[in-house]
Amino acid sequence: MIASEAHKADESAELVEFRTRARAWLAESAERRDAVQVSDDALDENDGESLHALETAKRFQAKLFDAGLAGLSWPKVYGGQGLTMEHQRVFNEEAADYVIPTGPFIIGLGMCAPTLLEYGTEEQRLAHVPRMLRGDEVWCQLFSEPGAGSDVASLQTRAVRDGEEWVLNGQKVWTSGGHYSDYGLIVTRTNVDVPKHKGITMFIVDMRSPGVSIRPLRQMTGTSGFNEVFFDDVRVPSSNLVGAVDEGWRAAIGTLMNERVSIGAGGGGLGRRVGGGEFDALIELARDRGVLADPVLRQSLASVYIEERILELLSQRIRADVRAGKAPGPEGSIAKLAGTQLARHVADVAEEILGAAGQAWEPGDAVSRRWTTALLAAPGNSIAGGTPEIMKNILGERVLGLPKEPQVDRDVPFRDVKVSG
Repeated sequence: MIASEAHKADESAELVEFRTRARAWLAESAERRDAVQVSDDALDENDGESLHALETAKRFQAKLFDAGLAGLSWPKVYGGQGLTMEHQRVFNEEAADYVIPTGPFIIGLGMCAPTLLEYGTEEQRLAHVPRMLRGDEVWCQLFSEPGAGSDVASLQTRAVRDGEEWVLNGQKVWTSGGHYSDYGLIVTRTNVDVPKHKGITMFIVDMRSPGVSIRPLRQMTGTSGFNEVFFDDVRVPSSNLVGAVDEGWRAAIGTLMNERVSIGAGGGGLGRRVGGGEFDALIELARDRGVLADPVLRQSLASVYIEERILELLSQRIRADVRAGKAPGPEGSIAKLAGTQLARHVADVAEEILGAAGQAWEPGDAVSRRWTTALLAAPGNSIAGGTPEIMKNILGERVLGLPKEPQVDRDVPFRDVKVSG
């Protein structure tokens, strides 16, 4: 575990007591990483084993919540503890050596809940955020479409008002966790007579509603964590409107910013350590394979340590800014870019250690399978939440002040925009 001894020495009596409480709870309620071969990532299949893992994750999140260790820096009125980011840091340090099965809640707590807190109604916040924090509700994000990926504002899923309800028709794609989610945040087209960014509206949609069809997308890892979701005359009550009609782009940008913070900086109040402790895992792998003394490999391991540590420090800064009331900015794009680059680097070093075992392994060799799956998943993970190219464009424009990319359709009514699909 990478923990700052200087931090510990400077901790107040309150933080010391909290660290002791968190350490005792984890020892009693969680399993150590070195004792089990369990993944704490999001579920990938809709089978019995994965459904069992989902229930396990829900039970764990409920125990975490009931122990007063979930949402440490979140407002008490919405189920949080009203503590500081220092408390979250302490918990993250203590939890680093344990399996924390919070994968199913990353999107809900890292992206959807912050969006509701900023743009939702008080009724929506009170109805959903505490249940999300306790693990009683699992949420997904419904943004991308076959013809609207990096350019989300080109979306074509329509929402038409019918009295006190809205009727949704269209298709979303690359929906992580859609097959086990209870609710989702969806962006729709509600006005085609204005430019594409101005006719978008966001809703809460019940994923069990009639007319919602979810189909898995098989990836090269062999798993199907992504889905395509179809909406055929799905009725949504007006009370599920998030923000104002035709002004959903602001809320969508907020969600995307929180997504990048969540992916890159470990947001969401989940107690997940940024980077997941890959350096420690690589050290153990190299030691088990008898190659830890190799000087070239040690240099590669050192570079992983440096990247992981820099990302942790950046993430602490971002989370502190968010806690101080600052909206996520381009720093989230920096963290997202750095996080996905780190994941690819870690997978490459793991394959360097494994050698031939990274291409073919004996049945039951969960370690080789785990690292090879990480290598195959890395390209897709770099795309999720915005490609590296998109992140670099954002940083070039918003940090370096470079001119924006040409956008010939920005001021054109959407009905006149040429879009695919």
